[in-house]
Amino acid sequence: MTVPVPRQRDTPAAESGQPGAPPQPLTLLVIEDDPAGGLTVPEILDADGQRIRIRTARNLTEAARLLTQDVHCILLDLSLPGTHGRAGTGNGAGVPGGAAAAARTAAPAGSDTDELAILRQVLRIAPRHAVLVLTAEADADRAAEAVRVGAQDFLFRDELDGRLLSRAIRYAVERKRADIAQYKLAESRLRAQENARLERGLLPTPLLEGSDLRFAARYRPGRSRALLGGDFYDAVRTPDGTVHAMIGDVCGHGPDEAALGVELRIAWRALTLAGLCGDDLLSTLQEVLEVERPCEEIFATLCTVDISPDGRRAGLCLAGHPAPLITRPGLPARLLPYEDSGPALGLLPRARWPRRQVELGGTWSLMLYTDGLIEGRIGTGRERLGQDGMVEMINRHLERGLSGEGLLEAAVTEARRLNGGELTDDVAVVLLDRAAG
Repeated sequence: MTVPVPRQRDTPAAESGQPGAPPQPLTLLVIEDDPAGGLTVPEILDADGQRIRIRTARNLTEAARLLTQDVHCILLDLSLPGTHGRAGTGNGAGVPGGAAAAARTAAPAGSDTDELAILRQVLRIAPRHAVLVLTAEADADRAAEAVRVGAQDFLFRDELDGRLLSRAIRYAVERKRADIAQYKLAESRLRAQENARLERGLLPTPLLEGSDLRFAARYRPGRSRALLGGDFYDAVRTPDGTVHAMIGDVCGHGPDEAALGVELRIAWRALTLAGLCGDDLLSTLQEVLEVERPCEEIFATLCTVDISPDGRRAGLCLAGHPAPLITRPGLPARLLPYEDSGPALGLLPRARWPRRQVELGGTWSLMLYTDGLIEGRIGTGRERLGQDGMVEMINRHLERGLSGEGLLEAAVTEARRLNGGELTDDVAVVLLDRAAG
């Protein structure tokens, strides 16, 4: 039977100090086979003169039961039976059967002993609590090793008094807080680095050399994410002069969905440069999604356009995605036809995605977007912006003379304002412009 591990729903006291908050009495959990003989000072005071509360446990089973969130520090006696010599030998007096078994498991390969087995168990049970170890002066090497393993400090039993113990507890608690803060900082930096890598995959540099089209894009993750989401886009020009652009959205949020979005974008670029288009391209992308997605419930919407070398026509394929918006000089913006759209990728096996031919004209702007732009609320009610509201919004900005990146920035900013704050879903918007020569 393994040592029970308490569920720590709240932040341990060792981590919960807030600047300006009134000091809380310190609580010490002592794990010792004979607690009455270990602490000879009847009363221990903290720096503010408050009495340090002491709880005692004779083994790990009692310690796990007493280890609540108000415990600031643990004092572990390294002479606890089973911690010296052969770990877990005999019947493991004072050590629960599970702890003894774990101690044997923790021992290095080819070794019969692990003198710090119980300390390792305590660190597993209380990973966010400060830990002090108590030992004899003759065991200085083992005490130093205990600090290397994870204890905050060590104390010699023969030198122990109330003042020393009080100071050691405060030091251990503050050092643990600093360690946790440093760990969180390192974790945050690592997450930012990983997010930046994913973001570079989601937001590529378009390959449009030789094309007369202008490209602009805006990307904003939803308010629950810092840097990344499941939206992605891309644009490339193939050797025959055709410009291919796409925008997509993986359902759900987080690193798994973002990583899948990167995979789909890279697959789209490779397949497009290899000559696939329309239904063949989307069918292959669906196969990629089905293999790479973490569960069968994940799907992705996609919009692809392929613009002819002369820039006057385009092929449009929609896989469960909202239709692009087109603007022409002197005409209001409108949505491209979307009656023949196919299902989102990953929803239906052997699905089909018709390619619709669209006349663009000489001068035009084509805006591709994800549903995060149109699903924001309007005011405090339940009404959404929707596609019709987006078209009206774009027309207002066009009347103000906005275009290119300025138009996209104004559209995203207004959608946020209408929503009353950050949009809950990710938003990606791509604009392709062509001026007749």
